[in-house]
Amino acid sequence: MSGALGGFLGLVGMSAVAGILVTAAVAPAVALSGMAATNTINVFDSLPEYLAIDQLAQKSNIYASTNAEDPVGTRVLLASFYEQNRVDVASDAISQFAKDAAIAGEDPRFRQHGGVDIQSSFNGAVQTLAGGGTRGGSSITQQYVKNVLIQKCEVMTDAAKAKECYTDATQTTADRKLREMRLAIGLEKKYDKADILRGYLNIAGYGGTVYGIEAAANYYYNTTAINLTLPQAASLVAIVNNPQKFQLDRPNSETNGAANGYAANKDRRDYILQEMQKYDKISQADYDAAIATPIEPVITVPSTGCQTAGDNAFFCDYVTKVLKNDPTFGATEEERVANFSRGGFNVYTTLDLDLQATSVAALNANVPKVVNDWNIGGVVSSVKVGTGAILVMAQNKDYSQDPAVQATGANYTSLNYNTDHAYGGSNGFQPGSTYKVFTLAEWLKEGHALTERVDSRRKSNWGVFQDSCLGPQNYDAQDFNPRNDGGSSESNPNYSALQSTTGSINTGFIGMAKKLDLCGIRKTAESFGVHRADGGDLGQNAASVLGTNEIAPLTMAAAFAGIANNGMTCTPVAITKMIRSDGTELPIPKSNCTQSVEPAVAAGMQYAMQTVMTNGTARSSNAATSPRPPMIGKTGTTDSAKDTWMSGATTQVATVVGVVNVGGSNWKNQRSYKSRLFGKDASTARHRIWPLVMSAANAKYGGDDFPEASSNVINAVAVPVPDVRGKSMAEAKSTIQAAGFLFVDGGVTTSEMPAGTVANTDPAGGSASTRGATVTAFSSDGSGVTVPDVIGKNETDARTTLTAAPYTFTVAKLEQATTDKAQDGKVVAVQPGVGTASRPGAALTIVIGKYAPAPAASAPGSAPDKKNG
Repeated sequence: MSGALGGFLGLVGMSAVAGILVTAAVAPAVALSGMAATNTINVFDSLPEYLAIDQLAQKSNIYASTNAEDPVGTRVLLASFYEQNRVDVASDAISQFAKDAAIAGEDPRFRQHGGVDIQSSFNGAVQTLAGGGTRGGSSITQQYVKNVLIQKCEVMTDAAKAKECYTDATQTTADRKLREMRLAIGLEKKYDKADILRGYLNIAGYGGTVYGIEAAANYYYNTTAINLTLPQAASLVAIVNNPQKFQLDRPNSETNGAANGYAANKDRRDYILQEMQKYDKISQADYDAAIATPIEPVITVPSTGCQTAGDNAFFCDYVTKVLKNDPTFGATEEERVANFSRGGFNVYTTLDLDLQATSVAALNANVPKVVNDWNIGGVVSSVKVGTGAILVMAQNKDYSQDPAVQATGANYTSLNYNTDHAYGGSNGFQPGSTYKVFTLAEWLKEGHALTERVDSRRKSNWGVFQDSCLGPQNYDAQDFNPRNDGGSSESNPNYSALQSTTGSINTGFIGMAKKLDLCGIRKTAESFGVHRADGGDLGQNAASVLGTNEIAPLTMAAAFAGIANNGMTCTPVAITKMIRSDGTELPIPKSNCTQSVEPAVAAGMQYAMQTVMTNGTARSSNAATSPRPPMIGKTGTTDSAKDTWMSGATTQVATVVGVVNVGGSNWKNQRSYKSRLFGKDASTARHRIWPLVMSAANAKYGGDDFPEASSNVINAVAVPVPDVRGKSMAEAKSTIQAAGFLFVDGGVTTSEMPAGTVANTDPAGGSASTRGATVTAFSSDGSGVTVPDVIGKNETDARTTLTAAPYTFTVAKLEQATTDKAQDGKVVAVQPGVGTASRPGAALTIVIGKYAPAPAASAPGSAPDKKNG
């Protein structure tokens, strides 16, 4: 600056610096006492003295294990994440070469000064204040202060505030230098030199995203900070002076590349080595050997991002979404993202690497990654019963978040098919008939039994369904006419709930839903944690009973685990332990377990779902699984066999397997003869994959017997069949249905009842039958006669009555011995019976008694009849 004003400002600036330097000169005595050397130092005293050193940004690691009981001891690194690749290490984990190189190269008087090196600072300050540009001279402590201030800016989520903070921490002004000096002196009051040096080496930037001496050793030389050689340590410390100029990962650089032996870095390295020898930190021999050592970096890129997790990448991606979405890790999304990318966490997960590997192999053997004319997907989700721990999350694709990589082949995707949209981008899939288990649960909750029957005839006029949330619903105008996919017919007019579950009968479940509340079915599904993958509300119309809501496979796996857990459903969790770099264990999301249905209801569900495995639609999966503890299951097939499912569980592990369409209209009917995967039927791929996964799960985790279902849950209560003889058919139908039976019109029969009225029913009125059973009513043609009562008449009178009008029966006779003399020659029975309906002129038989005296009793002690002996 020139002129009077410039001279005056320069004088003021120099006075302030002089005051600081005087204070620093007598440090630590003055610094420790807080005494002021001059009045000018009052300006210095007004600056903040204390610098809070926050947690440094470090990389976070995600691990999986082969042993859920010891996730730390058997850990395998899946991936690391960082904005700054740093591993904060203790002082004793850093090579003495690195420590000595830093002091010799950056601050030779580090051990003597109180935070500010007078000579270097004075020279730098004079040059800066005189307008001659900026000059170095900051001590290690000052550099550490500057880096700490910059780190505080780095963690700010507001971009504008972060930029302002960075400018304030780095601007080349006297004010900033004053603040830096003051904080450096304050820092030396609070911390030992060893701590400051360690902090400096851990916080410094080493080029690009590499921060800290440990990460630099890993990245540039594939070693650790403690094992750095002398020339390696000096070359890394050299980078700190000017990271962009001296970093060693640009082999093609003209000024600092492989061709010239990394000349720029080598010049700085050799200067540091010279300084180390000058201050007696190394011997002449060490110096000569180090100088002669060429710089040969071994660049070792750390595993960063889930693409490095291979077959476990989609699970890894899910864990990152949990860390970013769950409020356990921060109040806002910005805070959670910052914590994860900078927090230096070791995250130990629930993934079972053994079971995951089996699942991946099973998928690879049965569902191709790419089929040219089919957007095919294969998924496996497994959950530990009773804990919600996710053991398996696999799919038939390769993971990549990079659009350029995705464009290279349909085998790449970023979508996680197993999870909700918020945790992987997928909108879920229709689970088909696997969803029927929730109607079964509601059926049993409402007091119905497994053997109770319903109207299961196929029709398009199902009439009104009850819905306590939306009001009565009728879908007849929509031509709602469900049937089972694949052309099978529902031949039984009234399947039981057990038969419908075992055979997965669509009309049987619609018949069950007719007796229930559609809103109640939805709420029961929700009680098992079931929700739409896109975050919307579950649909609750009649079609949804058959599985039309789009749901994530992981959600269904957790629900089936809840059924296997006697009705106690636990929300899925992926993290078992989380530890900060300083060893502090952090809170993690816990599985929330709730009683979805009472254990008695769950026992009934388990009973029915075991029959699915042993005698029903899942018997091929059951037969192919070994070892084979008791298992429950349910299959599912969506319209036109677009998606197929096999879901089931033991008391230990629940697994959902699906072969699905993963987007667009490019799909096939899996039951078509053209739909072959590796030469085998696509529709049966689920029954090849599920047994492989569950065989491995059963071998590792075992399985126990399910609780025995009570009789009243299995067996429907027998109730009397109403006697509707003589009633109109309409009245009879209403009466029979009101009693809980299925009414079937059996047509016209001969009867003495008035034409059009009920002649009789099967089973007959007054007899007992199970609720929901079919009662067939026959209407009278009015032409029949009732067999009159001729019991006790003699043969002649009986014949006269029976052959006369209106009966005109053709009479045959049988004789029957009787010991009652009064019945001799009298009618003792009529076939068909008295009071039964018959046609005029029909044949009947009268039975005439014939007296035969009883044989005399043998005298006591007489010999027995030889013919009977």
